[in-house]
Amino acid sequence: MNSKQYIAIEDQYGAHNYHPLDVVIDKAKGIWVWDVDGRKYIDCLSAYSAVNHGHNHPRIIKALVAQARSLSLTSRAFRNDQWPMLAKELCRMTGYDMVLPMNSGAEAVETAVKTARKWGYEKKGIPDDLAEIIVCANNFHGRTVTVISFSTEALYRKNFGPFTPGFKVVPFGDADALEKAITPNTAAFLVEPIQAEAGILIPPDGYLKKVREICTKNNVLFIADEIQTGLGRTGKLMAWEYEYAKPDVLVIGKSLGGGCYSISACLAKADVMNVYQPGTHGSTFGGNPLACAVAREALRVIKDEKLVANAAKMGKYFMAKLRTIHSRYIKEIRGKGLLIGLELYPEAGGARRFCEALAAAGLLCKETHDNVIRFAPPLIIGTKDLDWAYEKIKGVFTALEN
Repeated sequence: MNSKQYIAIEDQYGAHNYHPLDVVIDKAKGIWVWDVDGRKYIDCLSAYSAVNHGHNHPRIIKALVAQARSLSLTSRAFRNDQWPMLAKELCRMTGYDMVLPMNSGAEAVETAVKTARKWGYEKKGIPDDLAEIIVCANNFHGRTVTVISFSTEALYRKNFGPFTPGFKVVPFGDADALEKAITPNTAAFLVEPIQAEAGILIPPDGYLKKVREICTKNNVLFIADEIQTGLGRTGKLMAWEYEYAKPDVLVIGKSLGGGCYSISACLAKADVMNVYQPGTHGSTFGGNPLACAVAREALRVIKDEKLVANAAKMGKYFMAKLRTIHSRYIKEIRGKGLLIGLELYPEAGGARRFCEALAAAGLLCKETHDNVIRFAPPLIIGTKDLDWAYEKIKGVFTALEN
């Protein structure tokens, strides 16, 4: 079957909740993917940063296969030998005391919300059912009803109400607005260190440090959603490390599964995570041995292959190259590490047509918020391949300008 046939089947039988580029991938290795028609592409999206290690990393695949042959699922009704080891290794790597495992990023964010509310009632003394959580405008934390309840994107909310109460929205990057919004009933502040889905929006220098100080002063939990920014993507293990602003609660996912298996986690210090007792929260698949074995190897690969340092070095290199492209359509290039956004002026006609042209040239990326092209290749990429990508990008801008 060819691409057009697969696309026709998907459009007939699959729900139309995505608008993907018309590339049907059936094989991948490292930074490269191939479609069913035999065309080859550099992956510059990395499954929204879930494939930081590159596609089908041999060590991660080996760990996946070995564990699948031994034990895949027990549920949390019983114990297994992989979950406690991942918990220990993850806490030691990130500097937290305890971790609660889930499967998807949205589930981990929901866990952070539940944790903050329970902590607010049992540790801070907030009256029952009055806990507030402050979030930022243009946030993206997932697609569940509770999470879209505090989204400011109309498309994510339309016809999905009624919504979960208990959230306040302040501008992203405005620490003074956060401080003014805090009341005695504020349990937590939830924020992405960099807003990826909103268009790679980076807050002012010192913002996270000030957030940390404000939360400490007001006995408010600082929750960082590092599902996209964490585990090396921005050139630090966690993006909060740029300002040494350690959150009370850390949410991670995506690349924790090494691009092979879905797993997420909510980490916190012990006096926060200890609000849970048996039966108060759970997941049948959370902490399953297959996911944990994969995540353990994914963490080892990050360390052994120095992916964090490579992301920092290659990100600086690639952004410097991109900034040499002279085009009346380019408004700004911004990013940290290998999380890079190229913002277009409205007169460019939207980022979608650029992404389609780039795909035709052999480079896969995705538009976000209409006018931003996101570049987020696997963290294993080197200068030679970035040079190749740069020439394709430059060529597309030249062609579309003319």
